Amino acid sequence: MTLHQAQQQLSITLSALYDNREAASMADWVMEKLTGLRKIDRIVRKQEPLSAAQKTQLETWTAQLLQHRPIQYVLNEAWFDGLALYVDETVLIPRPETEELVHWIVEDFGQPAGSPTIMDIGTGSGCIPIALKKRLPAATLLGIDISVGALATAARNASGQELAIDFHQLDVLDQAEWYRLPAIDILVSNPPYIPQSDQAGMQPNVLQYEPHTALFVENNDPLLFYRALAELGQQKLSAGGRLYVEIHEDLGPQTSQLFRDHNFREVELKKDMQGKDRMIRCIL
Repeated sequence: MTLHQAQQQLSITLSALYDNREAASMADWVMEKLTGLRKIDRIVRKQEPLSAAQKTQLETWTAQLLQHRPIQYVLNEAWFDGLALYVDETVLIPRPETEELVHWIVEDFGQPAGSPTIMDIGTGSGCIPIALKKRLPAATLLGIDISVGALATAARNASGQELAIDFHQLDVLDQAEWYRLPAIDILVSNPPYIPQSDQAGMQPNVLQYEPHTALFVENNDPLLFYRALAELGQQKLSAGGRLYVEIHEDLGPQTSQLFRDHNFREVELKKDMQGKDRMIRCIL
């Protein structure tokens, strides 16, 4: 089987689950990972045969994709803000909306660069502090997560990017542990915010594979983590410190009011690239 035949066959196979454009994009990503060749190079060498080892690997990956396993987990790779990060089922797959949250922080603190201390709660893959450290090299970054597995993944990614970022295990809902955290200038988080009741309308690749503790909250208290973040910010943020969070698109006004009720000012609700309420910035 040639490179061209393999990619065409994979694209057709995946079109049983995905629309043709997405299937073709996934096939392109798989073939690049499989061969180590960019698209232009694969076109030039399209008649070259796959090795036996490549055929076996491709069969394994295809079977996993047909089980709705996200391609990022299959390939152990996700792109975030131009960076290739390792991901597996210990962490949430980074989303483009979270890139927008990072860019908002950089816009606010990139001119002048400065050296703020920034803490990310629920760091997962470490995508937020890693992207921020790349863009704000003078900043001090900390990543906090309850999951030991997630912290190992985050540390692996920081090491892979040759960045010095401190990662610590802590349950942000346990106020008795907050004494372990330092004073900071910026608090950022993409916490769990999807009510359990929303699961009915979600895709199987999310429900079956991504960590539910990073996604879902109880229906009766969807703002649980935002309340904890507001109270943590009151304790740890410096005067004039800022809090940035990603939010549920349907809970923008309620989340904004929660921060006002905790004496945050200049609470700004911002839409994402899809026009949905997605992030909040406020100042202590």
